[in-house]
Amino acid sequence: MTVAAPSDTEHGATGRGVVGLSRVSVRLPKGSERVDRILERAGSSLLERRMFAKFHGLRDSPTLAPGEPMEELLVGAARDALGERGADVILYGHTQSVQDFACGPGFAQRLRSSLDLPDVRFYGVSQINCVSVLRALEMARRYHSRPAAQPGERVLVLGGDHGSVADAARIVPRVTVAGDAAVAVVVHSSDENDFPRYRYLSGGALRDGRFHRSLRMTTKELTLFSQSCVGHLATALREATDGAGIGFSDIDWIMPDLSSALFWRNFCRETGVQQERICLDLLPERGHNNGVDALSALQHADMTGRLRPGDRIALVALGPGAYFQVVIVEVTPESS
Repeated sequence: MTVAAPSDTEHGATGRGVVGLSRVSVRLPKGSERVDRILERAGSSLLERRMFAKFHGLRDSPTLAPGEPMEELLVGAARDALGERGADVILYGHTQSVQDFACGPGFAQRLRSSLDLPDVRFYGVSQINCVSVLRALEMARRYHSRPAAQPGERVLVLGGDHGSVADAARIVPRVTVAGDAAVAVVVHSSDENDFPRYRYLSGGALRDGRFHRSLRMTTKELTLFSQSCVGHLATALREATDGAGIGFSDIDWIMPDLSSALFWRNFCRETGVQQERICLDLLPERGHNNGVDALSALQHADMTGRLRPGDRIALVALGPGAYFQVVIVEVTPESS
């Protein structure tokens, strides 16, 4: 088992201003499928399908309509997040190593051209499953802490997968069903014209190499992985809260991985975290969308008026591998 080193900045300060996140934008496809229908098509038994509905809380899964390109969702989210301004770097976090829309040459060039950023550096973040987007946030934050960092620099973090490209790729046995969605957010340092909506406080990460077989794990390995997840996530969360100088009880909201309601019930029972603090509102209608979940929940909570200035929020992602990532942010008084 390996644990990431503590974050190299304190409470989002770099000496060049506060670092944080602004303008979270989520794009959903035009279509949606019932999870029960997806499982039935894949040959799941009636009992298993009922388990997914009753215990995991999954009902619908966002699905690209016929002829609707995933790339269009990514571009739309990116444009909305950037607004009238540009970016210095683009980081694209994705769970699937190979994306249908990117198999041919030119995806990065097309995206940059669509955003009128033809010369901006573009990097993919993958091979770490569903923590890829939150890991990209951490990488963006570290970009702002480098010696040559300048006030007002902006990193566009983009995430999303064509989860419905094949049922075999979209179903995690006994755990969840993945859909299609895209997210974009700007990670930036403050300047006289721009202050982050969510100030970065700290982060935590963990990987347990015993489960490196990922979705190829045996039934025994998968059972042990499921039993280990709560403890591992609690460890990553503790690292993040320690780094921020706070405790579990100081976290106002957890924006979760939306793979299973059962997992979060177990998490609350074993850690003492109150279930009301975990934002699972979107679980039935959106379900799991790989690395998009936590930011999607954050946007929904903010748009519906749930968040208040000073609220401390843990963004959480976990996935086969076994990878765990936590990013803690604080809501600032001003929206950007």
